[in-house]
Amino acid sequence: MASSHLRLLVLSCSLFFISLGSTEHNFVVVPTSSFASEPACSTVSHVTSEPRRASMPLVHRHGPCAPTGSYAVKPSLAERLRRDRARRNRIMSKVSGRMSTTLSDASVSIPTALGDAVGTLEYVVTLSIGTPAVEQTMLIDTGSDLSWIQCNPCSSSECYPQKDPLFDPSKSSTYNTISCDSDACKQLIGDHYGAGCTNGASDASLCQYGIKYGSGETTVGLYSTETLTLKQGVTVPDFSFGCGLHQHGEFDKFDGLLGLGGASESLVSQTSHTYGGAFSYCLPPGNGTSGFLTLGAPSNNTGFVFTPMHQFPGVSTFYMVTLTGISVGGKKLDIPPAVFSNGMIIDSGTIITGLPATAYSALRSEFRNAMSAYPLLPPTNNGLDTCYNFAGHSNVTVPKVSLTFNGGATIDLDVPSGVLIDDCLAFVGGNSDNTIGIIGNVNQRTFEVLYDTGRGNVGFRSGAC
Repeated sequence: MASSHLRLLVLSCSLFFISLGSTEHNFVVVPTSSFASEPACSTVSHVTSEPRRASMPLVHRHGPCAPTGSYAVKPSLAERLRRDRARRNRIMSKVSGRMSTTLSDASVSIPTALGDAVGTLEYVVTLSIGTPAVEQTMLIDTGSDLSWIQCNPCSSSECYPQKDPLFDPSKSSTYNTISCDSDACKQLIGDHYGAGCTNGASDASLCQYGIKYGSGETTVGLYSTETLTLKQGVTVPDFSFGCGLHQHGEFDKFDGLLGLGGASESLVSQTSHTYGGAFSYCLPPGNGTSGFLTLGAPSNNTGFVFTPMHQFPGVSTFYMVTLTGISVGGKKLDIPPAVFSNGMIIDSGTIITGLPATAYSALRSEFRNAMSAYPLLPPTNNGLDTCYNFAGHSNVTVPKVSLTFNGGATIDLDVPSGVLIDDCLAFVGGNSDNTIGIIGNVNQRTFEVLYDTGRGNVGFRSGAC
């Protein structure tokens, strides 16, 4: 009898620990000390050495790993989120067709329907342009197509202070302007990046580009070609880009922008004959570490999960996926599939993920339940309504948040970097369910996110940086 009771006790304890282990598997204990900003750069190279891919380091523009050159002080969370809302609103305007006509600036017409918010862009890569090659630090953006840098001649009243010396086209043997009657200029105009032609003394007028971003910045200059050096020994000849001569707005010391969108002007499209229209990046978990940007698909898909990619009709810039479910702490949320039917744009430049109203309500409710041990702060005007006071806690237990996509691909967001931002849940809700969502860069941290336009899918590989 005693041995029977003992066996029953052991079995009960075993079941208890199995249950406890299953529960703990869906939660992560995080030291609150890890929420503090990194005091120094602890970069480790994650750049691939695959010969058919071109890979380069990627870092946060306001972190200690940023290239030496004294970037401006990191904006407050409230300011970053204000700019983020401007970007989301502009993206929604572009996909819904609510676009203005033109704005007169620097004596040219600039389409106001283009560009998002430069101020939200947080990750930079260092490339080189020209012959001899001149180093430039550029923001990356999957929500933009046309790449541009500032060029001489450009006075202090027309250009903003930047990290590196201005690129001087007159000192490069491979620089060329693009004429206004060329097919390339006609394509630029057709994609709404054109800004008319120069009226110089020469017989051939030159093609001008112009972009007005969602938060008010404008960049105008000559549409040109040049040799772009991705890394030592890897170049893109005759790369089409904007040579900026008139910049206005709150730009922040970076040297230019690298467009990774889906339209013909982007780096991805211009190198599709070499890299198959594929690229990937890994955004690091914190500002004190590095990630990477890579052109080309990996030689094998080990570690990736894939979901079909599609584009919004008439807007080739954005990459879209279909979300089918969300889980919190291992519990799948009761969200009708129709809520996600409009799709989700996956974007490197948006910070906070925006969900349809019903989906966000379910996520917020379950996340708050799972975090009920910690004081919930009152809502603020920064748009985030699920923020916590972790004072007095040396550790915090955070539930895993999982996203499931069309085709069954499921990813567990990194905890805490992919779930929390400044102790707040890194999601917001839309005003209705009849909206397109946006997967922001916080949720993407530590994943290699592979955009493979040739195969028509998006892949995710966890723990890549």
